[in-house]
Amino acid sequence: MASDLNDLEYAVQTYFDGLYEGDTAKLGSVFHEVSHLFSVTDGKLDDLPRSQWFEMVKGRPSAVSRDLPRKDWVVHIDRSGPNTAFVKVNCQIPPRYFTDYLTFVKLAEGWKIVSKTFHTETRA
Repeated sequence: MASDLNDLEYAVQTYFDGLYEGDTAKLGSVFHEVSHLFSVTDGKLDDLPRSQWFEMVKGRPSAVSRDLPRKDWVVHIDRSGPNTAFVKVNCQIPPRYFTDYLTFVKLAEGWKIVSKTFHTETRA
């Protein structure tokens, strides 16, 4: 079970690295191909397929290329069984600060994010 947790933590770190570097190959290695990202804007649910989000990531300068400070951490990991986990993380791409709720499943190829629900706060 400990190596399983290490594998999950490695997937989360790959997510952090991919996000900071703007690297869709890294993100693609941890996001399942049918995953979606969810958020709320003006009281309405936004549902963004992985492919559309990847296009957005590719179209913007990465945090590392802009020399932005990096601060990302795991707030909580909740494993409900050997094949499912919920991970709450905080990360930043200043001036935007995120709380992400990542739902993971463990498949034959390893831990994959099947959904990301997030809150963004913009600070001056």
